[in-house]
Parts: sequence; C-alpha cells; structure tokens
Amino acid sequence: MKIDIDLIRDVLYKGATLSVEDGLPAVKDCYRFLESFARDKVIYGINTGFGPMAQWRVDDRYLKELQYNIIRSHSTGMGEPLDDDDVVAAMMARLGSFLQAKSGIHPETVKLLAAFVNHRIVPFIPQHGSVGASGDLVQLAHIALCLIGEGKVHYQGSWQPTGEVLKRLGLRPMQIHIREGLSTTNGTSVMTGISVVNQLSAERLLDYAVLAAVWMNEIASSFDDWMSAPLNEYRRHTGQRVMAERMRQLAQGSRCLQQREHELYDPQKNHAGYFEHKVQAYYSLRCTPQILGPVYDTLQQARTIINEELNAASDNPIVDPATRNVYHGGNFHGDYISLEEDKVKIATVRLVMTAERQLNYLFHDRINGILPPFLNMGTLGLNYAMQACQFTATSTTAECQTLAMPNYVHSIPNNNDNQDIVSMGTNTALLCRRVINNGWQVMSILYMALAQATDCLNIQDSLAPATRQAYDTIRQLCPTIKEDLPFYDDLVRIEQHIKNTPTW
Repeated sequence: MKIDIDLIRDVLYKGATLSVEDGLPAVKDCYRFLESFARDKVIYGINTGFGPMAQWRVDDRYLKELQYNIIRSHSTGMGEPLDDDDVVAAMMARLGSFLQAKSGIHPETVKLLAAFVNHRIVPFIPQHGSVGASGDLVQLAHIALCLIGEGKVHYQGSWQPTGEVLKRLGLRPMQIHIREGLSTTNGTSVMTGISVVNQLSAERLLDYAVLAAVWMNEIASSFDDWMSAPLNEYRRHTGQRVMAERMRQLAQGSRCLQQREHELYDPQKNHAGYFEHKVQAYYSLRCTPQILGPVYDTLQQARTIINEELNAASDNPIVDPATRNVYHGGNFHGDYISLEEDKVKIATVRLVMTAERQLNYLFHDRINGILPPFLNMGTLGLNYAMQACQFTATSTTAECQTLAMPNYVHSIPNNNDNQDIVSMGTNTALLCRRVINNGWQVMSILYMALAQATDCLNIQDSLAPATRQAYDTIRQLCPTIKEDLPFYDDLVRIEQHIKNTPTW
C-alpha cells in the first residue's frame, strides 16, 4: 500500500478512510523474521539501551520494560499542541513507514494506528521537542504514549484521557512484542506530516497568487505579451512555462488586457512622442511568470521528496527479511524534509514579497497613475480607505523575510554528542508553516484591494470570467469601501474563505 500527499488530503478534508489490510501480510512476515533472528544476537534497541546507552546490554527479563521506558521517558515535549491535521498526517506518515515492512513490529500496532486515524483520535503532541535526528523522538513518543493507552487525545472536540476513549471504542492498547517502543518513536513522521499539510496549503496559496497576477494586470490594462507562450517557452524553465500557461487560461475572456500589436505595433496609432500608458508594466506585474515559476518548481520538488519520505523506511535498525539481516544506520535523519521545507519557506517568502509589492502598486497613486490614493473612494484627507491595511501587509511580509533564514543549517549537538549533527526538520517545518500562514494574511489584503481597485475603475464587467468570479466572491464577503470602518473582520472572512476554498 502507498500513502501519499493526495491520500492524506482525502483523509483530512474529504472524509476518506484508511485501509491497511493489504500491507499486513508483509508486516507480519517481517515481524516473524525478527522474532527468530533476534534470539541469539545483540540488536540495538531490542536488548541494548538507547542512544549513548547502547553500550549497555539489557537483561532479557526487562525487554518489555525497555520498550515502555523509551515511550514514557521521551514524552517530554513542551509548547502548544500541534494542529489536529498535523497529527493525523504524522500518524499516516508513520503508517507509511511501517507498511514498508522493515520495522519488525507486530501487525496489531499498524491496525491500531490506522484506527486512530479513522476514528480521528488525535494524540497530544507539543510543538517543541524534536531535533530531527533520530527522527522526531520526543513528539513520536507522545503518539506512542497514546497507543499504549496513556496520555491524552483530542477526540470529538475535547481533550480526554486516552484509555477512556480506547475503552469506549473497543480498542486494545498497543502491546509490546519485540521493539514496538523504539519503532513507534523512531523516524521522521512528525516533520513529514507537518510538511504534507504545509504542501497542500502552499500549493493553494500559489494558485491564488497566479490568479492575483492576472487580476493585477487587468487593473493596469497591461499588454498581454508578458504571459505569451513564445516568450515564456524561450526561457526553458518548466515552472515559468506552467505559470504563464495558467495565467493565459485564467485571462481568457478579459476585455481589460491590451494587445501590443494593436497599439504600439500599429503605425496608425504609435506616433505619440510620449506614451501615457506604460509600455512595460512594473516587475511585480509583468515578471510574475518568472517569479512564481521557481515557486512552482520548488513545490513540485518538495511534493516528490515528501511522497518519497511518506513511503520510506525511516526506522533504525532496518529489519530486512529479503536479505535475512538487520541493518544499523541512520534512516531516521531528517535532512531531506528539513532542506525541502526551508526551500518551500524561502519560495513562499518570495511569493509574499511579490503580493506586498502588488499591493503597493495598487495603493500608490503616483505609481499606478489610474487609482486614488489607497483606493480611497471617499473624501481625500477625511477618509483613509485601505491605507492602514498596508501597514499590516508590510509588517507581516517583514516577519516572513526574517524567517527566511534557512533553519537547515542550524545544528546543535546533543545526546552526549551521539547526535552530533541534526536536521532540526520539525522546527523547519513549523517555521515554514508560519510563513505560509503569514502569506494567507497578505493575500487576503491583496484580494480585498483587488476588488476595491476594480470598483474604483468600474471594470468588473470587463474582467475575465475567472477574475470576475473572484471579484463577486470577495464582494459577498465584504462590501465596497466608501466609509472608514474597521476591516479586521472582513479580512478574516476573506482569509478563511481563500484558505479553505480552491481558486475560482
């Protein structure tokens, strides 16, 4: 069975359920192999201590206790709990690793974890605790704690003792057979789960940025060759070509965009010594295929890496029935996810910066030359329209720029220097989340401004059908601004709508 981003999306947002039955025979075979292989051998985490304590052999009398100890002792996270979607995605990522049949766990653990997903039993996982090296030890321990019937879970809208929820649902807590404690705590599943939710949100944010690019150029009455096929094909990059193609599709039916060949290339019309209409639009308008193209490429690469990680054996040691061996290594190291989430974060910052510059174009009458200051449809001097909205957008963008510093390069040795270089992957994913959420706030202000600019010019009937639908939706969420009123509720309504609705 394969677990991927689209399956997780369907479980999180479309009511799909998860079935692991097809993968259980291989899991069972791996468990049986480990059961026989481990009888007369020293294997890390089965009959040794963990981490720097691996040099000490654990007496056979205490092997089950050893597995419980790693779960309980590592449940040390702090901070606000992760969102439910992050935790469900993390549990599905852990299932993706288990279903590779390289962990040696009992099939009942896989079935129980799938039941947690399907019943939406959400373990309490604090945001802080992972260094992303032996994977997400601390945060996965919080999941494992709930699997053994301890800790607390978010279920049906409230935090409840795990044991009580399991009892009501007729679910038996996880039993320790050989290495369930280590396997459930060892791997990259939390950072990967957060990254899945980030990916879905960032992809949608990019869709809104593409639509905004078309709408911006309609407002500016730009010449349309900035998104032409030949121009963008000659640059060769996949992302730029895809973005330009999407923009052309969204712009179909627009009566706002101009054709250069009908104006500047027509000798009957191009005799002026000075052209009032800009021959070329500002970069934040006409360079959007070149700016958003790398964002698209970055997200496509991240999607590939995340899907690979969802179906990766990120445990240690790796139990391999095929070669009849157990391999010790570092598949739990989170570098792949950490680096990708930094790239997604940086690309998203660039997207947000572009949106903020587009806002500045709309608000700055001496730049656009066609709109009142700050899209003010009231009395200048007495009314202020969207002036203060720019403060919010600019400050939020500035925070994104501060957060753009790569977190992947921040490694602090710990664990008696056993973990002497670490990925900080979960921290990276959470910082990426903050940037994406900031991006939605700036995008919400931009969409309010786009609708207001459309009203200022009275061009709603000339918009492309795609941008007209966007305009109509914004106007259902908030009215045209003519008097000075608090905007924060309107902005939240727009934000919630666009975050949870595909582009028009």
